[in-house]
Amino acid sequence: MTMLPKFSDARVLVVGDVMLDRYWFGDVHRISPEAPVPVLKVDRVDERPGGAANVARNIASLGAHATLLSVVGDDEAGSCLEKLLAQHSNLNAILHRDASVSTIIKLRAIARQQQLLRIDFETPPSHEVLNAALEDFHAQMQHADVVILSDYGKGGLAHIAQMIAWARAAGKPVLVDPKGADYERYRGATLLTPNRSEFRDVAGSWANDAELNSKAETLRVALGLEALLVTRSEEGMSLYEAHGISHEPAQCREVFDVSGAGDTVIATLAVMLATGADLRDAMHIANRAAGIVVGKLGTAVVNREEIIKDMQ
Repeated sequence: MTMLPKFSDARVLVVGDVMLDRYWFGDVHRISPEAPVPVLKVDRVDERPGGAANVARNIASLGAHATLLSVVGDDEAGSCLEKLLAQHSNLNAILHRDASVSTIIKLRAIARQQQLLRIDFETPPSHEVLNAALEDFHAQMQHADVVILSDYGKGGLAHIAQMIAWARAAGKPVLVDPKGADYERYRGATLLTPNRSEFRDVAGSWANDAELNSKAETLRVALGLEALLVTRSEEGMSLYEAHGISHEPAQCREVFDVSGAGDTVIATLAVMLATGADLRDAMHIANRAAGIVVGKLGTAVVNREEIIKDMQ
């Protein structure tokens, strides 16, 4: 692919677990007298949308239209997420408030670009709120070119099998970022995008590429998927389809932070597919986008101009 398609008409629906990524940046100059741990003197705090919200933010950053559907707590963190997402004019966030839970927060303490500690706050949402979100999904998917189901295993996709069935019946491609060992719940999706570690947890280890290819194709056929994309860190990406296997080598560059790279990959894939690109071209551009975003610290996004520059 020599030209990058325009993304302005692409519409993607993102459903899944959202979270607020908080960063405490500072310096460490001493060890605590209370315990053998470093003392971080915080001089800057940053907040960014995480999880499925980061997927939607990447779609908006690329210039496409994103609709985000999820559940948050009726709390300060939920309000903060709404304000952050409202900064994107082409991102429509439909966040159901659940007073019985706390918005998921991932708090990271960082010194000299090194993560010292991560603290997670999370509670699964109630069934009542999830049912309301399911009704919204049925309405919103009608307006989408592509559907992304971003599963972080936090309970927000309890009805994922129904979502896949509805979307596929409506002729919408469904891309799933999976979590956990139960891939049966993703049956019938268009594409799954596990990373190397996630795929190993489901398919078992392999001794060589031939064994990996066999395991991947077996899983693809068993789940009725059109394609399976395994992201393999420094080994690049491998795409498995009925008519063959494609591979993209990793982009050689300095890596600062791989957190959120999977969000960028699935967001770029969806936007490319929404413009009519095939999966192989979509993977090629997603690989470049991931290579750019891992060179940034923390949960980050990539834009169309960065990808074009990287292609030159």
